[in-house]
Amino acid sequence: MAFGSMNSGDDAPMAEINVTPLVDVMLVLLIVFMITMPVLTHSIPLQLPVAAAQENPAQPQEPLRLSIGKDGSYRLGEQAESLPQLQARLQQVARDNPEAVLAIAADKDVAYDHVAQALAAARDAGLHKVGFVTEDPG
Repeated sequence: MAFGSMNSGDDAPMAEINVTPLVDVMLVLLIVFMITMPVLTHSIPLQLPVAAAQENPAQPQEPLRLSIGKDGSYRLGEQAESLPQLQARLQQVARDNPEAVLAIAADKDVAYDHVAQALAAARDAGLHKVGFVTEDPG
C-alpha cells in the first residue's frame, strides 16, 4: 500500500491525517459519558451517625458533653441553654481550661444549622478539641 498522491508521480508522503478513527473513538467516549453521568449525580440517602466503638487511651479527661435535640435545644452537661447562654458558658469553660474537650451529641434528625451554630460557638469561645458522639451499631 503506497502513501502518496495518485496524481503526481513522486513518492512524497501524504501530509494529511486520517481523522475518522479519532472521531469514532471520541463519539463512543461521548456516548459512554452521557450514559454514565446521570448515574453519578443521583443523591444517596444517608443514615448518620453510627460508628464502631474505639478506645482512645490518650484522652485522660472526661469531655464536656453538649447535646442538641431534634427541636434545636442545647443542653451543656445537664443544664438546658439557649444559644447566647451556651456561648457564654463555652467561653467560661475555655477560660477555665483551654484544653477542654467538647463532645457534641446531636440527634440525627436535627437541622444542620443548629450543629453549625454550636460549632461556631465553640470556635469563638476558643475550644479547639471538638468531637461528635455516635452510637455503637450493636
